[in-house]
Amino acid sequence: MAKATKKQALGRGLSALLKDPSNDINSAKDKNADKIVGNVVDLALVDIDMNPHQPRTSFNEEQLRELASSIRELGVIQPITVRKKGFGKYELVSGERRCRASKLLGLETIPAYVRIANDQESLEMALVENIQRQDLDPIEIALSYQRLIEEIDLTQEQMSERVGKSRSAIANYLRLLKLDPIIQTGMRDGFISMGHGRALINLENLDQQLDVYQKILSDGLSVRATEQMVKELKNGSLSRKQTSKKKSLPDQVVSSTEKLNDYLDTKVATTMSSSGKGKITISYASKADFERIIKLIHAG
Repeated sequence: MAKATKKQALGRGLSALLKDPSNDINSAKDKNADKIVGNVVDLALVDIDMNPHQPRTSFNEEQLRELASSIRELGVIQPITVRKKGFGKYELVSGERRCRASKLLGLETIPAYVRIANDQESLEMALVENIQRQDLDPIEIALSYQRLIEEIDLTQEQMSERVGKSRSAIANYLRLLKLDPIIQTGMRDGFISMGHGRALINLENLDQQLDVYQKILSDGLSVRATEQMVKELKNGSLSRKQTSKKKSLPDQVVSSTEKLNDYLDTKVATTMSSSGKGKITISYASKADFERIIKLIHAG
């Protein structure tokens, strides 16, 4: 929790830097440009223009609503990328679906990577340096690799030379981005390890991924046990019904969870293992929503 708050606070601080007329940044050589390149900044959605060269001209409304629902529960997992056009104005480079879904929710800001003129080399250096940090979770590393491929146009072989990792290691990180967003969030929050994620990615069906993910949380499955379960599912020796079968929650727990859901006005999930130990997960859409929930909990 502290980690997420720190990142959001950093984003707000950088946003203030970009709003200072006396400190307008237009080049990688400008003062404080190094604080912007490679970092996440909270930008107002109204300040972001859509890319006129966007090849996609139509967006599936149902899929946008599904993405909006995911953002409401988990936040924007992957920041968008924008290019600075002038003071206080930006043009979208990638992430139009995330922008549209965020607007559907009525959000005012969105996390973004800001590109500035002539910053290609600086961005590459910042991303490579970021990957070398020790406190990054596997999804953060995977997203950095993805940006090097998409925005710097590096091949996996070139990236291997830049970051000092084998091509197979890089490929393993990138595959994690195919996991369901809920599982990616669970990995970022430390509920499961990269080993669990690598096992789950072998299931192409996202519903099956989520079924096994819930078993990991409720039964405390090890990586080896998860790999075995995935193997049995792929071989057809373990049915999805067996996989998703959970210990029924006591009526009192179900009732209390529903009341908590209504009281906090957000999604609340409860899991319980066979030993009686369990976990309550409270979803929130933004820092403001988080603070609202905390106030309600304190008031209760």
